[in-house]
Amino acid sequence: MEMQWQRLLTTKRYGHAEVTDQEIGRSHFHKDQDRIIFSSAFRRLGRKTQVHPMSLNDHIHTRLTHSIEVGSLGRSLGIRVGELIQDQLPEWATAYDIGMIVQSACLAHDIGNPPFGHAGEYAIRDWFKRQGESELLASLSSEERRDLMTFEGNAQGFRVITRIENHLFDGGLRLTYPTLGALLKYPWSAEYSGKKGKFSAYQTELEILNKLGRELGLVSLAENCWSRHPLAYLMEAADDICYAIVDLEDAIELNILSFDEIKPILLQLCGDTSFDDEIFTSQASARRKISALRGKAMEFMVCSAVQAYMDNQHLIMRGEYKGELLADGEPAVRDGLYAAKTLARERVFPDTRKTELEVGAYTTLGVLLEAFCHAVYDNHHLKGNGLSYRSERIISLMGIHAPRPELPLYKAYMRALDFISGMTDNYATYLARQIGGLS
Repeated sequence: MEMQWQRLLTTKRYGHAEVTDQEIGRSHFHKDQDRIIFSSAFRRLGRKTQVHPMSLNDHIHTRLTHSIEVGSLGRSLGIRVGELIQDQLPEWATAYDIGMIVQSACLAHDIGNPPFGHAGEYAIRDWFKRQGESELLASLSSEERRDLMTFEGNAQGFRVITRIENHLFDGGLRLTYPTLGALLKYPWSAEYSGKKGKFSAYQTELEILNKLGRELGLVSLAENCWSRHPLAYLMEAADDICYAIVDLEDAIELNILSFDEIKPILLQLCGDTSFDDEIFTSQASARRKISALRGKAMEFMVCSAVQAYMDNQHLIMRGEYKGELLADGEPAVRDGLYAAKTLARERVFPDTRKTELEVGAYTTLGVLLEAFCHAVYDNHHLKGNGLSYRSERIISLMGIHAPRPELPLYKAYMRALDFISGMTDNYATYLARQIGGLS
């Protein structure tokens, strides 16, 4: 079975019964981008960690600046691939529609990430794992426990845009199916998450995932497990390009690495280790020098990803491609990425201040989870009657996320996670200090 662009580019929206009319000057996919950009969840990414928590340096990337940069690259990738496959697309679809879908998916790809970046994900997972067989989790099914113990920013993001933002539990942002499809890097449940714990749909969103798969005509690989939308590979490539260069760029800003240490890697990612520029011998700042290489490296990596997509298109359209575009393109890109990741792992991630802040993130999120999950548990079991004053006040802090007492416990915990994972780094730190009585 091969996927068909006619279905992969449907203009149907999740949460809308009918296809809405296109506006003058704004396509269906433009609307998706606008809805994402103007959402409060997207705005909060400006105060969420990308790699370095709570940085005082204003040049360091946040989740917001990272997402905007990924979106810019994703648009280029989408347009270039769109131009090459134009003859396969429906008559009404253009390369710019492909670019807009990929850009929208890129803008939303981190929208479910909790405070403190990946450290926040690990902190939430570990807290639930430590509960083990405690009364908090005793009545939950094994699938429900697995969701909590494998908390995933990708799955939370899918939940945010299909349930939480704008139309609460009534379609969320109501995006088109192609944008939702391009967003899902791991279109399966936690059951298939593997060693890395990667998946894109909790038990609460499985119905949406399966409807998405059917509407787009994705290849069904197993129950609650689908092939990726072809454009998801372009979103992934844009993210990987930015990650590779941004990690190194931020490390220079924080004086963890010097420009001379990363120059050979960037030259490799440019596909031209002999490339020289008078700026390298000038008195220009490291920031100026790296920007001279960044554009050239990104252009070479984009070309490599596009070529890899075209080389593997038949496998992608059959749902059989298991690789990554950047790893399967130019050898210089593959090797440069490996060198960049190795340097980041050995020199950037062990940085003392970064480590201190990540350990602090564990404590901060532990305080919040302890308070909110116990309050939710009490609220569920006491059916709202005889709730302690503290639990009552904690539930009230959740505002629209506060679960009704009759809601199943698993869904009530998910509401608590909606609230906690949506916090910025600053607010999570502030609220934990308030709740812990440390202010």
